[in-house]
Amino acid sequence: MIFPVSNVSTFVWLPSVAAFVLAFFGAMGGVTGAFLLLPFQMSILGYTAPGVSATNFCYNIFAIPGTVYRYAREGRMNWPLAIVISIGSMPGIVVGYWLRVQFFTDPKVFYPFAGLVLLYLAWVVGKGVFKRQAKVNAPSRTARLQYTGWNWTEIRYLFDGKENRFDPRIVGILSAAVGVVGGAYGIGGGAVIAPFCISVLRLPVHSVAGASLFGTFMSSVVGVVVYHFGFFSGGAETRADYLLAVFFGIGGFLGGYLGARVQKYVAEQPIKIGIFFVVLFVAIRYLLKSFI
Repeated sequence: MIFPVSNVSTFVWLPSVAAFVLAFFGAMGGVTGAFLLLPFQMSILGYTAPGVSATNFCYNIFAIPGTVYRYAREGRMNWPLAIVISIGSMPGIVVGYWLRVQFFTDPKVFYPFAGLVLLYLAWVVGKGVFKRQAKVNAPSRTARLQYTGWNWTEIRYLFDGKENRFDPRIVGILSAAVGVVGGAYGIGGGAVIAPFCISVLRLPVHSVAGASLFGTFMSSVVGVVVYHFGFFSGGAETRADYLLAVFFGIGGFLGGYLGARVQKYVAEQPIKIGIFFVVLFVAIRYLLKSFI
């Protein structure tokens, strides 16, 4: 099948299957898999135009709602964290888009940028993975979030019998910075925010995943809009390939929903280790491509 905007020619089932696998495992860690879907599009499908970032955003819009619904239904949706991430990241998406169309249109320039972003992400995740710490088992299957207090400087909540807290100002500032990177890369920022909340703020992955995905959804809506209208692009095609995004979205929706459902049966450490090794592999591959 040939997709019109991207001129990608591939098996009709391949986009959905790839998205299903990425979303299934990504949803457990609070990411959509879009940070790996972009390398898949560029390296496997040969889609390297700026519209590839927009297609990634569009995929997020299709893939995330079912996952968020599942987390909310099971009482594991951290709404205060989700709102802070959304407010912080959306303005950064616009700035990131401008950087993409002004400086990163050439794949030879974009590859090292993408590689460094992923390498940093691997470092953030790796810090939490390889520290010696007590084993953290999967939470109780009936675990629900209970908010115990919130203000401008601290939000507290109970999850699985343990109180957790975070500073919304720190999360908001980080979300804005991550939004800039996400706007250029096409990931919405969840792939960076989730590991930060888990590894640095020490929040349980089972209470972070839904909020990270909701923030990614909101920033992706902004991303699709700015890429669609192509502001400051000088006439270059920046629109998403919406048909390709639909095929990605079908797989992403099903994979994300099932991943969210299965997450409560899986301990934190395997999720972290899986994310670390996959991100590190793709980062090294992109950086090697920059020099070959």
